Amino acid sequence: MLNRNIFICLSVLLMTILGCKNSKNQKPGYKVDVCVYGGTSAGVIAAYKIKMSGKSVLLIEPGRNLGGLSSGGLGATDIGDEKAVGGLARDYYLRLGKKYELKDVAWHFEPKVAEEVFNDYISEAGIEVLFDYSVIGVEKNNTEIHTIRLHDYEHDKPDITVAAKMFIDCSYEGDLMALAGVSYTIGREPNSQYGESWNGVQISRDNQVPKGIDPYIVPGDSTSGLIRGVSPVPVKEQGSGDKKIQAYCYRLCMTTDPENMIPVTKPDNYDPAHYEVLRRIIQQRDSMGWVQRIWQLYLRIIEMPNNKTDINNKGGFSLDMIGENWDYPEAGYWERKEIAKRIEDYNRGIIYFLGHDPAVPDHVKEQMLQYGWPKDEFTGNNHFPHQLYIRESRRMIGELVMTEHHCMSEETVKDCIARGSYNMDSHNCDRHVINGMVVNEGDVQIKVPEPYDISYRAILPKRDECTNLLVPVCLSASHIAYGSIRMEPVFMMLGEAAGLATAYAIENKLQLHDLGKDYLILLNN
Repeated sequence: MLNRNIFICLSVLLMTILGCKNSKNQKPGYKVDVCVYGGTSAGVIAAYKIKMSGKSVLLIEPGRNLGGLSSGGLGATDIGDEKAVGGLARDYYLRLGKKYELKDVAWHFEPKVAEEVFNDYISEAGIEVLFDYSVIGVEKNNTEIHTIRLHDYEHDKPDITVAAKMFIDCSYEGDLMALAGVSYTIGREPNSQYGESWNGVQISRDNQVPKGIDPYIVPGDSTSGLIRGVSPVPVKEQGSGDKKIQAYCYRLCMTTDPENMIPVTKPDNYDPAHYEVLRRIIQQRDSMGWVQRIWQLYLRIIEMPNNKTDINNKGGFSLDMIGENWDYPEAGYWERKEIAKRIEDYNRGIIYFLGHDPAVPDHVKEQMLQYGWPKDEFTGNNHFPHQLYIRESRRMIGELVMTEHHCMSEETVKDCIARGSYNMDSHNCDRHVINGMVVNEGDVQIKVPEPYDISYRAILPKRDECTNLLVPVCLSASHIAYGSIRMEPVFMMLGEAAGLATAYAIENKLQLHDLGKDYLILLNN
């Protein structure tokens, strides 16, 4: 009998070993109260709020870094009215202030310090994080997500399934939302759809190409073809809708400290033809005797601590690779990687161009050559930001759509979970030929009169589509309203609200669509 038992045990052990060796197609699983997809600033804060509320949580990040854009180069916080930033969002900036030994918040900070603070939240709460996994499937029971399936595109690992009572999509792309069958839109609604003034096609003086820039390869000869980046399609009527989205770039952390600097070199796939519009702008200004300062005309260079920068798009031709991102929202994993790489090469290329191109005046080159890549930033990504600036992607069509009227305080909501206060801000979406000149299209910069309330229903899918999912990043808003809402402090506040909502609903055995005043009181306290 003893020998038989030993034989059975050895057989089971052998089967286990063999099973481990052939586990490629097996799907290990997780079961938690709440699954948070996307390790953005909103995702980290949502996961922290859930865990501190006594519920189990799993945070999934398709990349290798937490914090999204807040740790990915955007060190100059887009605030609007800083009094509108509260809750854990303000706590985050207070923690940054402590890192720099300040008595108050730090709105400007280095990427590595930002990521350190996000990691502190994870460590303090003991949150498990899955890196490198992307959602590829959703299983629903009626209107409830039951499980999601995750895949690691970069490594030969088994797929993973996650079961949860509640889910939160905190990604910039809204992939979980889309796979769950939730309604969404991409691009710009016509002004007529929501009775707005600043949606759809817009020709603006802001961030515009100077007048007189010729669009043709041979100036004045339309038969010679268009120079790179100029669309052959005529511009549509002002205020009309389309599927175009505002341009992406990277927020560049550079340094002027020679001891911490890696010099700028010619990037991969460098093609000076990409910068022909910029070359002609620079030559026009040089012929007029301009002293051209790069921080006034071509790059928005914002000083960060320790001789570093946050560099953003500025003017009519800059870091924004206009038109290159239109396919990004619906693209697959590898196509998105290719788009991101093209924008990286383009951004590296414009820095190289300004420092080396023969058409650039020496005084401009000298300014650009003062900057290099910091040795102590993004050390796992060749010292370049790990997060593409996804200014907008998919936008949910939920229980309530935030519009320009909410941003301008013409309409109010009674279920406020966060406040916005930044400009209605859309970067350019296209570049056309108008009256024989190069003209940008899509830029809007409209100041809001005061902080405005963001509705809980804007992060809530329609009841008949999904009842256990919240979407605080790709939330329900028109293109132009999203242009104001899409700021990192607001995403953190919305992430906290979503985290508390899921924990509160589980604790009180409620549906997310049925949370009442008690939830709002708890959130605001």
